[in-house]
Amino acid sequence: MTAEGVVLRASRAGYAVQVEALVVHCTVKGNLTKDFEYTMGPTGARRVLRARRHIARDTLAVGDRVRVEMGPKGHGVILEVLPRTSRFSRAGFRGHEHTVVCNLDLIAIVFACAHPNPDLWKLDRFLVAAEAEGLRPVIVANKVDLAPPDPFVEYTGLDYVTIATSARTGIGIARLLDVLAGRISAFVGPSGVGKSSLLNALEPGLELRTADVGHVTHKGRHTTTSAQLIALRHGGWVADTPGLRQFDLLNLAPEEIADCFPEFRRVEERCRFDDCIHVAEPGCAIKAALDRDEISRRRYESYLALLA
Repeated sequence: MTAEGVVLRASRAGYAVQVEALVVHCTVKGNLTKDFEYTMGPTGARRVLRARRHIARDTLAVGDRVRVEMGPKGHGVILEVLPRTSRFSRAGFRGHEHTVVCNLDLIAIVFACAHPNPDLWKLDRFLVAAEAEGLRPVIVANKVDLAPPDPFVEYTGLDYVTIATSARTGIGIARLLDVLAGRISAFVGPSGVGKSSLLNALEPGLELRTADVGHVTHKGRHTTTSAQLIALRHGGWVADTPGLRQFDLLNLAPEEIADCFPEFRRVEERCRFDDCIHVAEPGCAIKAALDRDEISRRRYESYLALLA
C-alpha cells in the first residue's frame, strides 16, 4: 500500500512523515539518493554505467511531499519525492546547496531587538534568500520587551510585514498567529533570537527546549538542532529551524541580487543601461535615488557587500 505524506523531521536515523493521522518512520529507497549514468546495451536496453550519491543537492528536506510504501509497525519507505513549489536554501558545505525547508507559503525571519542585538546586514541576507525563491517574508522583531524595535523601522517602507513580539510577555503573539494561520511557514534566523520561545508562546504545551544567550559571547546558543514541522491548533504548519550564525547565499548573479531589493525594483527600469549593476555605471537610477535620500545608504552598502 502506498500513500502521500509530508516530511515532518529529517535526521540520520531517517524521516518522520505525516501520512493522514499517522506519523510514519521512513527510510529512503536507495535510488533516490543517487545519480545514474546509463549506457545502451546491444539490444537497445539501457544499462546503469555508474551510480553516484547526490553531493550538490539535498534529496529530502522538511516540508517535502513524498509517496510512501507503508510497512508494518509504523514504518515505511519513501519511494518518490513530489515536485517542490518553493524552498528556502543556503550555501552549505563547500558551497553545495542546503535546503532548510520547502513547500512554504511564507517565511518568518526572526531577529531580536536586543540580546543579541540585531544584525541588519545578516537580516538583509535572509531577505534576499527569501526574495530569490519568490517567498513572502515576514520580519519578526522579537524581545520587544527588552528594547524598542527602532532598528527595523527602515523595512516598514519596503512593503515588508514587520511584527514586534515578545514571547515572554505575549506582545504581538495574536497578530503573528493570525498571519501564520492556515499557511505553511518557517521560522528562520540567528541563534538566540527566540524562535523556539515564540513557538512555545504560539502553541501552549509544545515545550520546545530553549536557552539563554551567552553572557560572555553575547551570541545565541543552539537549542534546535534540526528542522521540524509543527502543526498549529488554529490551522497551518510552521517549521522550527536551527539558528544560523553564518548564513551564506547560493550563487546569484548581480542582477538577481538587485532584483531582491524591492526599493531597487521601483526605479531600476530608469537606468540608462539594461545590464546596470548600480555600482559605477553612468545614468544609474539607483545611484540617483541614493543621492536624493530615497534609498537607504545602509541598504545600498549591504547590496554592495552581497556583490563582493
